[in-house]
Amino acid sequence: MKKLLLGLSFSAAIATSFTHAAGRDSISIVGSSTVFPFSKVVAERFGKTTNFKSPTVESTGTGGGFKEFCKGLGVNHPDISNASRRIKQSELDMCKANGVADVIEVLIGYDGIVLANSVKAKQVKLSRKDIFLALAKKVPNPDGSKTLVDNPYKTWKDVNPSLPASKIEVLGPPTTSGTRDAFVELAMEGGCKKVDWIGALKDSDKGRFKEICHILREDGAFIEAGENDNLIVQKLDANPNALGIFGFSFLDQNADKVQASSIDGSDPTFDTIADGSYPVSRPLYFYVKKGHMEVIPGIKEYLAEFTSEKAWGDEGYLTDKGMIPLAKEKRNQIAKNVKDAVVLKSL
Repeated sequence: MKKLLLGLSFSAAIATSFTHAAGRDSISIVGSSTVFPFSKVVAERFGKTTNFKSPTVESTGTGGGFKEFCKGLGVNHPDISNASRRIKQSELDMCKANGVADVIEVLIGYDGIVLANSVKAKQVKLSRKDIFLALAKKVPNPDGSKTLVDNPYKTWKDVNPSLPASKIEVLGPPTTSGTRDAFVELAMEGGCKKVDWIGALKDSDKGRFKEICHILREDGAFIEAGENDNLIVQKLDANPNALGIFGFSFLDQNADKVQASSIDGSDPTFDTIADGSYPVSRPLYFYVKKGHMEVIPGIKEYLAEFTSEKAWGDEGYLTDKGMIPLAKEKRNQIAKNVKDAVVLKSL
């Protein structure tokens, strides 16, 4: 009986939180800076072609978006969270603990993570191992022993004799960013595994493996530049020797200012990301509160617009923004799941 009363009280509280729905008659979207331009263009078109207001889209970073998204139900909390990685179990648990039990996961397409420099400089050709050795806090001892030392490398030539003798200076996103998470997992870990004895730790001592492969140096070689990719481009223009980390879509939109490094012999292009040959690519998502769909005006219609062929199809307007589309069969299945409001059960 007590559990029933508590459940009814909680439901009443949620219902009360929506009684002022008229105070927010547009969709609230937060999250990934990488997904932001895609979400923003859909929001703008949606506002112009329907009777609903354009959704408000904020670039908070993937982690920051989930933090706000999972705080609860009601008009004071966002309806949708953009993400440049899949939601973590800990984040899903946080949502459920705060009453956000039914979440719809929408895989929207793919993106590549690039290391880019100014077009004023020469293109840099890197391997994932080069990236790991340049940016890891601890690296294998140069004497060849199976020990680690504080990263001693000052220039790219120190890392690899074939690289320029320029100072290692990489501008990247903060820890709240899904781009940072994906870069660490795909580029740093991918290079870390090239050191045989460290790669073997993934099976024998996963915690130790992640500690070595995922922690970036803090001596100035890696510089947290915030969630504003435009600021990174400005800094790269001012310092042609520096590299910056961001998504392919942003590179595509700023091709007159920055150029991508080749990684493991592959340049990031629409085709190499789509076919998986570019090694540092990732899926993109957004997440929706099912509990808000019947209350906040326009959510269903916004989802229908985003998952329409004119938006995310092979020739859709989102591809013009640099998003790599899913295969048509996959798009059709996800669009059906969205229409049916199928919620994420588990990871």
